[in-house]
Amino acid sequence: MSVLFAFLHHAAAFTLVAALAAELVLLKDLSAAAVRTLRAIDAIYGASAGVLLAVGLLRVFYFEKGAAYYFQSAPFLAKLALFIAVGLASIYPTVTFRRWASAPPDAAKVRALRALIHAQLAGVVLILLCAALMARGIGFIG
Repeated sequence: MSVLFAFLHHAAAFTLVAALAAELVLLKDLSAAAVRTLRAIDAIYGASAGVLLAVGLLRVFYFEKGAAYYFQSAPFLAKLALFIAVGLASIYPTVTFRRWASAPPDAAKVRALRALIHAQLAGVVLILLCAALMARGIGFIG
């Protein structure tokens, strides 16, 4: 069962990254069709984040080393904090993409969204670094 949940965790993570990258690409040329696609991809991004969080928490509490182990790891705590920060940063783009159904996007807003998505991708890179540190047992505080 542990292997299945590890697979689901990784598949959701790759889907999340692919969705963010696709959003970034779609923000270059915003036709009406691109805006519709952008909203669909953003829904995939949200779903993959939900699966990633749910499966990750199941792994922490039931399928891996246990919560006591993980909550003594500074990289795990940083990873969790970064995941929350990236998730909170995704709210503004999601709301904006939904609003574009009725009003066209302006160039300044598109630039701001691209910068925010770049920041989210940077957060994901830091999450990967934390995961690597955590897997090597680096940064335990207990």
